Amino acid sequence: MTDNAVAPSERFVRETGLAASLAELVEPVLEDLGFRLVRAKVEGRDELTVQIMAERSDGTITVDDCESISKQLSPLFDVHDLVPGAYRLEISSPGIDRPLVRPSDFEDWSGHEAKIELTEMVDGRKRFRGRLEGYEDGEIRIEVELPEAGPTVLGLPLELIKDAKLVLNDELIREALTRAKKEKRSGASDGPISPGDELDLED
Repeated sequence: MTDNAVAPSERFVRETGLAASLAELVEPVLEDLGFRLVRAKVEGRDELTVQIMAERSDGTITVDDCESISKQLSPLFDVHDLVPGAYRLEISSPGIDRPLVRPSDFEDWSGHEAKIELTEMVDGRKRFRGRLEGYEDGEIRIEVELPEAGPTVLGLPLELIKDAKLVLNDELIREALTRAKKEKRSGASDGPISPGDELDLED
């Protein structure tokens, strides 16, 4: 592993602009609360929507968790005044077809189909779709179908990943439901938030 390698639990995806400033602000707050940031996103024109996607280390998050996060972040945003004008704050789960933002995500969801977009071409293309085979030596391993060679496992450098997310299909839905049932049996009192659900709060 190289000196600048990303730790398995560290985010390699980095936001830009206002979203980057918000991510930098909220990440340590989420960590103190026992969560980790998945993604920060800002959308809209007249009234902005600020989306904070978060989860626990086991990939779960509950409605009560979202409420706790929003109570901590809302006054923080007001104090730092990073978002111009009125905005809507959304605290959400990663969803079933979740973005993959940490090297460990590619290990956790190995065997499932994913779409990956690169910042520059590898083998003449920037977009790949195939079955994840984990993460090794700074590379995402993915099995793709190549016209000239059939099923082939490629290694895509982590530093070239622009965007990566799971592909929503029946197999992934079954796996998500299985994980949710296991979490429920483990003793969670209020159950995980439904994948993709959001808690909206007006500024």
